[in-house]
Amino acid sequence: MKGALIGQGREAEVFAWGEGQALKLFRPNFNSAAQEAERTRAAHAAGAPAPAVYGLLTEYGRTGIIFERVVGRSMLGVLIMQPWQTRALACALAELHAQMHACSAPELPSFNERLRRDIEAADLPEGARRAALTALTRLPEGGQLCHGDFHLDNVLLTANGAKVIDWVNATRGHPLADVARTHLLLTLGEPPPNVVLRLLIQLMRREFTAQYERRYFALRPNFTLAALRQWELPVLAARVAENVNGERPRLLARIQTTLTEVT
Repeated sequence: MKGALIGQGREAEVFAWGEGQALKLFRPNFNSAAQEAERTRAAHAAGAPAPAVYGLLTEYGRTGIIFERVVGRSMLGVLIMQPWQTRALACALAELHAQMHACSAPELPSFNERLRRDIEAADLPEGARRAALTALTRLPEGGQLCHGDFHLDNVLLTANGAKVIDWVNATRGHPLADVARTHLLLTLGEPPPNVVLRLLIQLMRREFTAQYERRYFALRPNFTLAALRQWELPVLAARVAENVNGERPRLLARIQTTLTEVT
């Protein structure tokens, strides 16, 4: 039985649902429930810290997913309340990401194919589109579990360790493609509208990202910062297709800088 509202976002509301469960009920005109359920199941089966999925339902024309209920605070919320924990949280994010990338997910769709589709659909200068697609063809496919939207608000810190949520964009791919996407979200992602929070996040971004990358590469010494930068242009160009309010000028400026550095 549907209980109290315990969370909400642009696409869905989350309600208590029975003992130890939660219902993610999508708003009208959003219907990614089946995809998110399938990909969360795949991540959970692969050994990633994803919540268990118990089923799908429809209520008054809205689709929903019944999940294992995860009780905790988002890593972003903890960082905002305890900014002195920047280094520890950045290292924890990197460790969680490296743990995820040790999992394989052969049944999931290709990350590279998702990037290609998004680059082709994005409102980009044609030269930038061609350069991004060319760069993508030179990059490896990979077969590891990639979240596709791994940022601090999708990590919940619980009494039993961290859980990662919102697996709707999960794919199989090269770990550095996923790290490049997280780098983009950490450095260019649109911060919350609250003026104080925006300022705080802007001040912490550079240090947090540097600590995250330093710890990730310490855990995965076979990867290099130079190899990560090869993913930057395709990931930036693909992000343009998502039309996130406020991000487009920053993305286009970074794409132009990246193109200048390459040529």
